Amino acid sequence: MFPSPHHSLGCIHHLIRDYPIPTGLLAALGGLTLARFAFTATCVFLQTFVLPGINLARFGARKGAWAVVTGATDGIGREFASQLAKAGFNVLIISRNEEKLSVVASEIAGKYNIQTKTHAIDFAKPTEKSWEVLGSIISGIEVGVLVNNVGRSHDIPVYFTETPQDEIDSILTININSTLRVTQIVLPSLLARKKGLILNIGSFAGAVPSPMLATYSGSKAFLSTWSQALAEELKSRGITVQLINTFFVVSAMSKIRKPTLSTPLPNAYVRSVLSHIGSPCGALGRPYIATPYWAHSLIDWVLGQIGLAGLYISYTHSLQKSIRARALRRRAREAESTKQAE
Repeated sequence: MFPSPHHSLGCIHHLIRDYPIPTGLLAALGGLTLARFAFTATCVFLQTFVLPGINLARFGARKGAWAVVTGATDGIGREFASQLAKAGFNVLIISRNEEKLSVVASEIAGKYNIQTKTHAIDFAKPTEKSWEVLGSIISGIEVGVLVNNVGRSHDIPVYFTETPQDEIDSILTININSTLRVTQIVLPSLLARKKGLILNIGSFAGAVPSPMLATYSGSKAFLSTWSQALAEELKSRGITVQLINTFFVVSAMSKIRKPTLSTPLPNAYVRSVLSHIGSPCGALGRPYIATPYWAHSLIDWVLGQIGLAGLYISYTHSLQKSIRARALRRRAREAESTKQAE
């Protein structure tokens, strides 16, 4: 039998009477916990759905400043270039494919009546000459925004022991070494103006260790820690630095082709980033990190409230095993089709 409500109230009354100090402390702790939950929930809601971020005009929009975007010929990078041009920045786009760069630059310049520049560089195998050329381009313009978007993940989920060495080297060079080098080249221009914005595009894989994406996950964790340290160094010098915590977005890298409620198209995702500059949204409590897209914001905040990191890692492991199995089956079908066509 369950105790009656009257009996339960009686027990509580006796506890309060016989143990006033412990029960008072427990009540106070419960009240503080509830108040903290309500406060953080309100902050996340307001920052995600109501309050605007820092206006891009602070960084030179429509004042002749330039935005530099890496990995800018496809997906999220292309959208950053386009939407920053729409906001009134001249745009320097950097990527590997010269032909694609020319197409994107021409499209943006014609649509938004701004200036564009391009620079082709293979971020996986950069040369000192390519860095020198980029430096000479940057020295001739006033940069207001840098978007470190270029990145690489694994071709398919793979255990570290089975990961090809060239894939490991490429991920580390692109996600870490090249990102740091671009930032070193651009920073003098931002510091000379005493204002600027650096957006580093991160990943949930950097916040939750991701088995079978170990090298990529580690590179994004590095980017997160480095961004926070850099942000603290530069904030007194007028530079805003944010690590953008990204969940799934429709893109070539994610290999997701159809949008869902929690997986937006690049244009919606980038619009949310640029409208929430300076606000952590779902990353509340983690300095200089932001999760601006509304669905990602709520997921990030809920995961932070629940804790249980070990459970997330195990779930991610199971998810990646499933993704790998599907990818291998698809490759087998494609190989069979190719064989039959020969």
